[in-house]
Amino acid sequence: MRDIWEEQLNWLESGEPFVLARVIRTWRSAPRKSGAGMLIGKGMDKDPLPKVLGSVSGGCIEGAVIEEALDALECGESRRLSFGVEDDLALSVGLSCGGEVSVLLEKHWAFSADPNTKKVWDTLQNCIRKNIPAVLISPLPAENGSSAENQSLLLILPEAENTVYLQNDHEEAIALAEEAYKERENRIVEIGGEEFFIQVFPRRDQLLIIGAGHITIPLVRFAMDLDFLTVVIDPRTVFANPERFPVPPDQLISKWPDDVLPDFPLNEDTYAVLLTHDPKIDDPALHILLKEDLAYIGALGSSRTHTKRCARLKECGFDDSAIKQIKGPAGADIGAQTAAEIALSMITEVVAAKHGKL
Repeated sequence: MRDIWEEQLNWLESGEPFVLARVIRTWRSAPRKSGAGMLIGKGMDKDPLPKVLGSVSGGCIEGAVIEEALDALECGESRRLSFGVEDDLALSVGLSCGGEVSVLLEKHWAFSADPNTKKVWDTLQNCIRKNIPAVLISPLPAENGSSAENQSLLLILPEAENTVYLQNDHEEAIALAEEAYKERENRIVEIGGEEFFIQVFPRRDQLLIIGAGHITIPLVRFAMDLDFLTVVIDPRTVFANPERFPVPPDQLISKWPDDVLPDFPLNEDTYAVLLTHDPKIDDPALHILLKEDLAYIGALGSSRTHTKRCARLKECGFDDSAIKQIKGPAGADIGAQTAAEIALSMITEVVAAKHGKL
């Protein structure tokens, strides 16, 4: 849903109710993954066509979803839809074979009369804004069409001492939510004899770049296109100059890394790349980063440069297992030569690490 998050806030400003459609389960080669979202609203008098944003199928079932969503909006009810995507139709949207998709239709939570649901929505917005992970648990209507009785949204914040907004069965819900969060996997579960859809809203991935040299400029651009939060740290003011970046990073910090990183949020959603070639800058950063549970650490330089780097780290007391966390030389082997190509090789490796392909 991140691809439609900001636009849904714009829709809410109009005050006109609309439906949120979410993929809740897929089989075989379904076009969109679980959690993908789509907004459907009524057209205006001058434009009777429905308002639509996002996608739940890449195009092959959208028409049916829109029709059902408008009817659900009129009736004020949630619905659970299932679709089969035939092989011929799948080919038309770029799939090798067909699949099945289940979609949940709900009037957007902001328009709910349930105070708990509104509280959950307000809290979820705050989490997304502050990049705090959250797990949303939504009651599912029965597949025969009947609504979920006496159920409202549940919200669990897995890194805030299990802050939770729900009515009952909280221990079971917390355990299921934490498992889904750990595996970063949306799923349908049963709680108290009722079915719920668990959707994980993890932190945005963070790319931490040490060094603001020429490679950093395209690297920031690529990372921003891939929805990474980008943080560039470089004490050299001539490089840490905002005017050098056509696409500016989220943060550009002109300080020494060892002055910034001790109090900086570093976690399993952080990917770090060191680009300065200067041991006075890179090494102090590595001394801090190697003690954290990061998703990836890569360092620019030749094999000879990396060997020297590893030797310095050993002299400072780091063992082989810690040093092996560093991917050096950083970057996928694509024969990169220009700054943009080197940046592309690095973001390629970061994405591979994100998906467990390293």
